[in-house]
Amino acid sequence: MLHFLQGEFSGLWQFLKRNRDAAVIIASATLFLTLDKYHPIGPEWLSSLLYYAVFPVLVILLILRKNPLDFGLRWGTPRVWGYYVLIFCLAAAAVLYASSFITFLRSYYLAADFNIAVYILTQIVTLASWEFLYRGFLLFGLKEKLGELSIIVQMVPFVLLHLGKPELETLSTVITGLLFGYVAYRGRSYWPAFFIHLFINVFFVVLVNLKYPAGA
Repeated sequence: MLHFLQGEFSGLWQFLKRNRDAAVIIASATLFLTLDKYHPIGPEWLSSLLYYAVFPVLVILLILRKNPLDFGLRWGTPRVWGYYVLIFCLAAAAVLYASSFITFLRSYYLAADFNIAVYILTQIVTLASWEFLYRGFLLFGLKEKLGELSIIVQMVPFVLLHLGKPELETLSTVITGLLFGYVAYRGRSYWPAFFIHLFINVFFVVLVNLKYPAGA
């Protein structure tokens, strides 16, 4: 029995050594998502900044000992992803405008004291952090090991993060998560995913709060 256990633990250790970077990235990303859920630090934007951007960068620097710029922070190939951003934003605008007529969707985002400037600023910080965790840390961190499969892997926790929001929105993140990941992968940068995600959130929330002020 002891010999068997030693062999199994040795096999497990060798497995972790062979997949060290991928294991560190997936484990730490899962840890940060869990901690943010149960132990948020201050307002949402600050908690997102710390758990989804600052802490992953520290993992990259201190544990992986790599350059954070290699995790999607460079501009990549704007000539490629620029077209995707334009097309997706135009298509999203049409879909979101139609969605603003759906009562349960718009009611979720209506605010009694809506401040456009404050909302946009907090969304910039929050979504820049979210996108770095998914389309930066996970996608580019796993790219060398998994190749294109990293697009699918990063989609899963992105969908789970939307649990609790309107069901239709959560289901749609299966598609948007894959699209964001694909654009970032093709464009060699996390920035296009951030720009598209920011446009979607700001366009819809500002639209419904201007269209139906004070929760009307």
